[in-house]
Formats: sequence, C-alpha cells, structure tokens
Amino acid sequence: MSIGKEMLFFFGALGAFNGFILSLYFLFFTKKKYLSNLFLGALLFILSTRIVVTVLVYFNNDLSKIYLQIGLSACMLIGPLLYYVLKSGIRNNILIQWKWHLATWVLVILIIGFVFPYQNYPVLWNDYFVTAIFLQWFSYFFISGFENRELLQKVAQNYTDSSPSERWFGMIFLGNASIFMAYFLGFARVPFVSCITGALAFTFILYLIILVLLHRKKTDDLFLLNIQKDKKLNNEEAVILFQKLENIMNEKALYKNPNLSLKDLSKEVNISSHQLSQFLNNNLGKNFTSFVNEFRIQNACEIITSNDKLTLESVGYDVGFNSKSTFFAAFKKHTGTTPLNYQIQALQA
Repeated sequence: MSIGKEMLFFFGALGAFNGFILSLYFLFFTKKKYLSNLFLGALLFILSTRIVVTVLVYFNNDLSKIYLQIGLSACMLIGPLLYYVLKSGIRNNILIQWKWHLATWVLVILIIGFVFPYQNYPVLWNDYFVTAIFLQWFSYFFISGFENRELLQKVAQNYTDSSPSERWFGMIFLGNASIFMAYFLGFARVPFVSCITGALAFTFILYLIILVLLHRKKTDDLFLLNIQKDKKLNNEEAVILFQKLENIMNEKALYKNPNLSLKDLSKEVNISSHQLSQFLNNNLGKNFTSFVNEFRIQNACEIITSNDKLTLESVGYDVGFNSKSTFFAAFKKHTGTTPLNYQIQALQA
C-alpha cells in the first residue's frame, strides 16, 4: 500500500471510529434527551457503519460480499434519520409514528437481504437495488431540504445573523448533502471521484461537528430551534396525543404508580419529556402532577361510590398517592369537596 493510500485509510478509519464515539455520546450521554440529538446519534452510527464498509472494501477487494450488502443497506436509513433530525429539531413536531416509520425500513432491509443476498444476486444489487437505494436517499434529502427551505435560505444568505441552532442544523443538512454527492458520484464512476471520497467527506464534516461541540460550553440550545414557552401543538396533533395519553393511562393504570415521573410517561408515548411537558402546560393548561392526579381522583371517586368498606386513606394509596394528606388535598382541589363529604353524598344518593 502506497503512502497516499495509507493516508486515505488512516483518515477514513479514524473518521469512522470517532463517528461511533460521537454517536454514543448523542445517544446516551447528553444531559437532555431531545429527540433531535437521539436521531443525530443514530444517523452518525449508520454513517459510521457505511464508512467502515467503504474503507474495508476500498482497500480489500476480496472482502466478503456480506460487507457490501451491509454498507448498501445502511444507506437506506440515512435519509429517514436525516429527515427526523431536522423535523424534530427545526419544526419541533410531535413524532408519534416515527418508530413505525423507521421499523418499516428496517424490515424492508432485512427481507431484501434475506431473500436476495448480495452474494447470490450481485447483478440485481448493482444494477437495480443500488439505483433504488440512491433514489430513496435522495428523496428523503429533497423532502428534508424542501420542508426546511426557509431556514436553509436564512443561513445561506445571512449566516452571521442566524442563531447557533440554525447554523447547527444547516451544517448537518449540508454535511449530509456533501456525503450523498460524494457517494453518488463515486457509484456513478465519475472520473477522479471514488466512494472513498464519501468517507473523507464524512470525516471532514464529523470534525466540524466536534469543533462546534468543543467550542461551546453549552450545547442544549443547539438541538431544538425556537423553544417557546407558549408554543402549542395544532389541534390535530393535540387530539392524537391526548387520546394516546388517556388510553395508556387507563389501560395500563400508570397513575397507580406513586413514583410515576414525566420521563416514564414520555417513554410510553414515544416523545421527549420536554415535548410532553410543553404539551401539558401549553395545550392542556396543567402541569404533570395535576394531569396524573386527575386520573387518580377519578378512580378514587369510582372506588368510594362502589365500595364503602374501604377506609378513605387506603383508597388514596390504592390509586397512587403516597400519603393521606396529599390525597385529601388533591381530592378537594379536583372535586371541590373532601373525600368524606363525597362518600356521604354518594351513600345518600
């Protein structure tokens, strides 16, 4: 291997390694678990996988075809993940169906890989699947750019006047554009361009991301754009999320857990705790504790009405309160009367 190839191998492999490390940081070690940084961590992991395959195949033509299949399959997840990085961060939308969306593509990858393995169908992969993969990748890239065109135009025209988060998302989009073009031109066999160019483009973009993170003492403001205290979901999204919350709370009786937290409930409905808190405060006009206590009081009323053998204190514990005083205070706040008066009125009725 010549010195030039050794340098290419070094930078490509180093970029992939650092990509894996940075993906783990975004997935597991950031203080605030915004969906945008989780999607970015997944995107970096998939890109790093693609780069590893590129480097290995470029410098070893005799490598097993399964690695080529893994590398090409990984490309099918780059577009969807980029779309959700931008959608969750720039538009700050509730992404209730994102797991089904990504799971569908994973299922497609597994089915195609099992039924038509690259080892047995190299012509099918090279002539048809590669074209379909790049078309899918470009489609998501185009949709992502179109939906967020106003932000991209702002960053391009007035870079110094844009906010750090605007520049951050603009850099992520343009970085992915560079990687896509490098790979596309390499597969199209454009002179003086090869797939290793994609690996180098990834390494360059990755180090820009690392420099931004090292330069800023605070990074939480990068992952969400336009964080507003009065931001509300539109009616359609609010109705869907409220119905999902109500169904989960009733079917799983989550409110009976005295240690139920905002984070626990947000995981149940597949959104971040920040988005759930924002929805409760801005759309429903209540905090997390009040929201959960409504379910507890409703259940307590049902028990008091149907069973006069239990003590009021035990009813409070049964529905999720961790003390008698908390139960009595919450009951009066939500019903306008004490549990004892409510029980007397129920018996008289």
